[in-house]
Order: sequence, then C-alpha cells, then structure tokens
Amino acid sequence: MAPKAPAAKGVATKHKFVVDYSKPAADGVFDGADFEKFLHDRIKVEGKAGQLGENVKITRDGNTKITVTSSIPFSKRYLKYLTKKFLKKNSLRDWIRVVASSKDNYQLRFYNIAGAGDEEEED
Repeated sequence: MAPKAPAAKGVATKHKFVVDYSKPAADGVFDGADFEKFLHDRIKVEGKAGQLGENVKITRDGNTKITVTSSIPFSKRYLKYLTKKFLKKNSLRDWIRVVASSKDNYQLRFYNIAGAGDEEEED
C-alpha cells in the first residue's frame, strides 16, 4: 500500500456561520454585544479558549446577527453548543431555542407556548 500524501496546508477551507437573534433582540431579552463577547471568550482554537488570532473572526451585524468566519475546521454544532450554553447562563434556555434555518444559519426563536395555558385550567 502506497503512503498517502499529506494534505496541503496552503488550501484553507472557509467556514461562515450566521446566528440570527433578531426576534429575541426585538423583545429586549437578548444582548448581542454580550453574546459576541461570550463567543470570543469561549471559542477554542488549538485547545485554547479566547485566543482566536487570525483563524476565527466574529462580527456583529447591527442588532440582529452574528457572523463567525473561520479559516480552520470549525463545526456548526460547536457554535450551537456555545449558543445554548450562553442561553442557559442567562436563564433564557426555557424560552428561546436554537433552530437551523439553512445549511450555515442558526436562528434563535421563542418556544410556541400558546396552547399550554389552556390544559392546566381544566382541573
């Protein structure tokens, strides 16, 4: 069996993920600047948190979206994990959920609890 050629390091794969938090921000329960700082402090690059360097960029677009661009392998699932961790830290996990709206987008939505109150009143 012939040895495999090592992967070329010059070819950088670009990953671009967007987290849309417009609905919770419109209600005033979600702080985009705080979320951006949380991601900056928690994203690990080469096993070290908070040291993004040139590999990972976090940009906030107004008060509706955060874009994470990475030139190194970066998992969309890892971004969802960190988003859920932020929601739990701020006690918002009971009201807001993280939903994949497309291949590289996440959207924060409120749980649909419109019919939950009717069932309890029948006792």
